[in-house]
Amino acid sequence: MPAQLMTGKTPGIYEIREPVTETELLNLSQQLARRRLRKGRIMDNPEAVALSLQTLLMERPHEIFGLVLLDNRHRMIAFTELFRGTIDASSVYPREVVKEALEHNAAAVILVHNHPAGNPTPSNSDHHITQRVQRALETVDIRVLDHFVVGTDGWLSFAEKGWL
Repeated sequence: MPAQLMTGKTPGIYEIREPVTETELLNLSQQLARRRLRKGRIMDNPEAVALSLQTLLMERPHEIFGLVLLDNRHRMIAFTELFRGTIDASSVYPREVVKEALEHNAAAVILVHNHPAGNPTPSNSDHHITQRVQRALETVDIRVLDHFVVGTDGWLSFAEKGWL
């Protein structure tokens, strides 16, 4: 039976009652990250959102481009992985991003993609696609709140850097 988290006496503290393998521990961290990104949760802490996304995506062997879809109060509607790429690139189509956001009736989005090599430093093409997606979403009054690039070496926020 896989390891299970038990709620501790202090909020945010969990207990594991049996020894766990590294794989089980990674699975538990993924479970917690998905819990932090559940529907209805207010996404008002950029660092917590980035860490959850990093946990979900950092071990992927290929690039993933995803969307955190939010309502007008920045409550979580859904997290969706839109595009899967290769080890160092992913094709992103702004039209499909707009379509997904409209299907979920999102008022705002957070863009995210991973760098499988680990370093979260964005490339020139990362900057370019962010601008293209942002312009496309503006045409339908959907705001891009941030674009996180995540990897095993950390994460980077476009908004924090003043690039949005």
